[in-house]
Amino acid sequence: MTRILVTGGAGFIGSNLVAELFRRGHTITVLDNLSPQIHGDNPDDSPLFQAITGKARFIKGSVTERATLTKAMHGQEVIVHLAAETGTGQSMYMVEHYTAVNIQATAMMLNILAEQKDHGVKRMVVASSRSIYGEGKYLTADGSPVYPVQRRAADMQAGQFDLYDAQGQALTDADTDEESRIHPSSVYGVTKQVQEQLVMTVCPTIAIEPVALRYQNVYGPGQSLSNPYTGILSIFSNIIMQGGEINVFEDGLESRDFVFIDDVVDATCRAIELPAAAGQVFNVGSGVRTTVLEVVNQLRVAYGSDTVARVTGAFRLGDIRHNSADLGRIRAALGFEPRMSFAEGIRQFAGWAARQGPKSSAYERSLNELRERGLMQDTTEVAAAGAGTETAL
Repeated sequence: MTRILVTGGAGFIGSNLVAELFRRGHTITVLDNLSPQIHGDNPDDSPLFQAITGKARFIKGSVTERATLTKAMHGQEVIVHLAAETGTGQSMYMVEHYTAVNIQATAMMLNILAEQKDHGVKRMVVASSRSIYGEGKYLTADGSPVYPVQRRAADMQAGQFDLYDAQGQALTDADTDEESRIHPSSVYGVTKQVQEQLVMTVCPTIAIEPVALRYQNVYGPGQSLSNPYTGILSIFSNIIMQGGEINVFEDGLESRDFVFIDDVVDATCRAIELPAAAGQVFNVGSGVRTTVLEVVNQLRVAYGSDTVARVTGAFRLGDIRHNSADLGRIRAALGFEPRMSFAEGIRQFAGWAARQGPKSSAYERSLNELRERGLMQDTTEVAAAGAGTETAL
């Protein structure tokens, strides 16, 4: 039995992790601010919060508050640091806030521990992100690895979403391993990069074993249906349940690595408990790339819906084109193997979401905020001709 602090422990990943750690017999403390963006206006009634009730000592507060953080860390043996602001687009115009929560709070946490010679903490697991890779790993025509920079707005305005080398040859997306170049394309990615590096750099100097987990796109039952920054599965599900039309960005062929919540919890428990995790950085994903159009089709099947989806050509600055994780390191070191297929995961997620029913969401407002700041744009053809040029699926 180990005393474990989970910051952000009432969130989607955190609440599922707490339930599993409780089942394994650990003693858990949760520090969470119960953000309305995640838990709604009545956070005490939030299903995520209810899921940890009776399983953990709960402290309501922010990781940005020194006294609260000091209290939460007292007497702990392991810290799992999940608390963070998320949302790539939102980070681009809330730079100071993201920096304060994701970077400065982590620095304060480490500083508090550095000031306490008898802190008792043996391991810290930090939730990093695949966003630190930016576009990730690609291959040239001859098979050489390259790491493209952020795509240009002018190219995407012209409908060119794929990536090419300096000679105009198409690049092939490849699984991104932990040794790949780190060059985030969003403020969120920058904050997660610095957060990870702070933990990996400082912890060994204060007798704490650091572990960083670069989560891919996590999904599953319990994921917020109202938070506009939670991911396309929840956003599209809400639209389907409300009988609306789905607007697909770019050409719909952009891809992500979707990893089911149970697999994420499994990987995180291994990072907490296994000696081999000490000092390591791991990708946590499914290792499978899935396009947005495939997501739409799987959701329509799962809901039995004929919802119209339109490929709009619109794009967000800072978004990457493709993403899939190389899982070789975590397989070899921790024996981790993702077990949930995307088709079955979507079936379980959609079944849960359907029981919840559609939720009000600030998704359209979030897009308008991006448009107002020039962070979301249309292709030249769509902007010139209007919605009539969109492709319906």
